Amino acid sequence: QERLVQSGGGLLQPGGSLRLSCAASGSIFSINAMGWYRQAPGKERELVAGITSGGSTKYADSVKGRFTISRDNAKNTMYLQMNSLKPEDTARYYCNVEAVVGGWAYDYWGQGTQVTVSS
Repeated sequence: QERLVQSGGGLLQPGGSLRLSCAASGSIFSINAMGWYRQAPGKERELVAGITSGGSTKYADSVKGRFTISRDNAKNTMYLQMNSLKPEDTARYYCNVEAVVGGWAYDYWGQGTQVTVSS
Protein backbone atom coordinates (compact mmCIF):
# COMPACT_ATOMS: atom_id res chain seq x y z
CA GLN A 1 0.00 0.00 0.00
CA GLU A 2 1.33 3.41 -0.91
CA ARG A 3 2.09 5.80 1.89
CA LEU A 4 4.03 8.92 2.77
CA VAL A 5 6.08 9.02 5.94
CA GLN A 6 7.23 12.36 7.27
CA SER A 7 10.09 13.00 9.65
CA GLY A 8 11.55 16.08 11.25
CA GLY A 9 9.72 18.80 13.06
CA GLY A 10 9.95 20.00 16.62
CA LEU A 11 10.33 23.05 18.81
CA LEU A 12 12.89 25.66 17.81
CA GLN A 13 13.85 29.19 18.70
CA PRO A 14 13.48 32.00 16.18
CA GLY A 15 16.34 32.04 13.73
CA GLY A 16 16.82 28.30 13.93
CA SER A 17 16.93 25.76 11.12
CA LEU A 18 15.14 22.50 10.53
CA ARG A 19 14.82 19.94 7.77
CA LEU A 20 11.67 18.00 7.05
CA SER A 21 11.63 14.78 5.05
CA CYS A 22 8.87 12.95 3.26
CA ALA A 23 9.45 9.44 1.93
CA ALA A 24 7.02 7.71 -0.40
CA SER A 25 6.75 3.94 -0.45
CA GLY A 26 4.66 1.28 -2.11
CA SER A 27 4.00 0.28 -5.71
CA ILE A 28 4.82 3.68 -7.11
CA PHE A 29 5.76 3.82 -10.77
CA SER A 30 6.71 7.47 -10.76
CA ILE A 31 6.11 10.68 -8.86
CA ASN A 32 4.99 13.86 -10.51
CA ALA A 33 4.74 17.04 -8.48
CA MET A 34 5.56 17.12 -4.77
CA GLY A 35 4.81 19.82 -2.29
CA TRP A 36 4.83 20.97 1.29
CA TYR A 37 1.77 22.54 2.88
CA ARG A 38 1.19 23.92 6.33
CA GLN A 39 -1.78 24.72 8.48
CA ALA A 40 -1.71 26.93 11.53
CA PRO A 41 -4.51 26.89 14.12
CA GLY A 42 -7.54 28.75 12.84
CA LYS A 43 -6.08 29.16 9.36
CA GLU A 44 -6.51 27.39 6.07
CA ARG A 45 -3.92 24.98 4.74
CA GLU A 46 -1.51 26.81 2.46
CA LEU A 47 1.13 25.76 -0.05
CA VAL A 48 4.60 26.43 1.28
CA ALA A 49 6.72 25.06 -1.57
CA GLY A 50 6.36 22.79 -4.57
CA ILE A 51 8.68 20.95 -6.92
CA THR A 52 7.97 19.32 -10.24
CA SER A 53 9.39 16.07 -11.55
CA GLY A 54 11.82 18.16 -13.58
CA GLY A 55 13.02 20.07 -10.55
CA SER A 56 11.22 23.38 -11.07
CA THR A 57 10.28 24.96 -7.77
CA LYS A 58 7.89 27.54 -6.42
CA TYR A 59 7.54 29.08 -2.98
CA ALA A 60 5.07 31.06 -0.96
CA ASP A 61 6.19 34.67 -0.72
CA SER A 62 6.46 34.34 3.05
CA VAL A 63 9.21 31.70 2.83
CA LYS A 64 11.16 32.76 -0.23
CA GLY A 65 14.85 33.02 0.51
CA ARG A 66 14.49 31.04 3.75
CA PHE A 67 13.10 27.66 2.73
CA THR A 68 14.43 25.27 0.10
CA ILE A 69 12.54 22.34 -1.34
CA SER A 70 14.37 19.44 -2.95
CA ARG A 71 13.77 15.86 -3.97
CA ASP A 72 15.72 12.66 -4.43
CA ASN A 73 13.94 10.76 -7.19
CA ALA A 74 15.98 7.61 -6.59
CA LYS A 75 14.67 7.48 -3.03
CA ASN A 76 11.18 8.88 -3.72
CA THR A 77 11.92 11.38 -1.01
CA MET A 78 11.34 15.10 -0.69
CA TYR A 79 12.92 17.55 1.70
CA LEU A 80 12.19 20.99 3.06
CA GLN A 81 15.15 22.87 4.47
CA MET A 82 13.87 25.67 6.66
CA ASN A 83 16.24 28.41 7.76
CA SER A 84 15.79 31.65 9.67
CA LEU A 85 12.61 30.32 11.18
CA LYS A 86 10.09 32.80 12.52
CA PRO A 87 7.25 32.40 15.02
CA GLU A 88 4.79 32.80 12.15
CA ASP A 89 6.20 29.61 10.61
CA THR A 90 4.60 27.70 13.46
CA ALA A 91 2.16 25.20 11.94
CA ARG A 92 1.58 21.59 11.17
CA TYR A 93 3.41 20.73 7.97
CA TYR A 94 2.12 18.18 5.48
CA CYS A 95 3.76 16.69 2.42
CA ASN A 96 1.75 16.03 -0.69
CA VAL A 97 2.66 13.87 -3.65
CA GLU A 98 1.03 13.06 -6.96
CA ALA A 99 2.16 9.53 -7.74
CA VAL A 100 1.48 7.19 -10.63
CA VAL A 101 0.34 3.77 -9.45
CA GLY A 102 -0.89 1.14 -11.86
CA GLY A 103 -1.14 3.70 -14.66
CA TRP A 104 -3.26 6.13 -12.69
CA ALA A 105 -2.24 9.31 -10.87
CA TYR A 106 -3.23 9.57 -7.23
CA ASP A 107 -2.87 12.26 -4.60
CA TYR A 108 -1.24 11.27 -1.31
CA TRP A 109 -0.75 13.14 1.97
CA GLY A 110 1.68 12.61 4.77
CA GLN A 111 0.59 12.36 8.39
CA GLY A 112 1.79 15.85 9.23
CA THR A 113 4.50 17.03 11.55
CA GLN A 114 4.39 19.92 14.00
CA VAL A 115 6.87 22.78 13.75
CA THR A 116 6.80 25.27 16.59
CA VAL A 117 9.00 28.36 16.58
CA SER A 118 9.06 30.12 19.91
CA SER A 119 11.47 31.78 22.27
